[in-house]
Amino acid sequence: MQRRCFNNEALHECASGYVNQLSRHLPGVLVHELVTGRRVDDPLDILTVREREVLSLMAEGRSNAGIARQLWVTEGTVEKHVHSILQKLRLPETGDDHRRVLAVITYLDVR
Repeated sequence: MQRRCFNNEALHECASGYVNQLSRHLPGVLVHELVTGRRVDDPLDILTVREREVLSLMAEGRSNAGIARQLWVTEGTVEKHVHSILQKLRLPETGDDHRRVLAVITYLDVR
């Protein structure tokens, strides 16, 4: 692992060499996480699959009614999911911020 990497092509080749060397010494899951670049501290990990679906549709600009139609649930169910998302992402109610927008920004930052 003492090689030096100078340009993009060399950097890619060098990185591939490091990954190959790492894969011999580290568990496959860890190497996969390193290669895919998944964030260890992903704030969305605490959300359920359905909550992530709701948040994804929020990021598309859909209303609660639009989300409900897309997911074949009631608007009340969507409201509960949105409330849960805001709580889990620790977005408190304030007079200065729009929590739904902050949740979408968090979603987009992770993607």
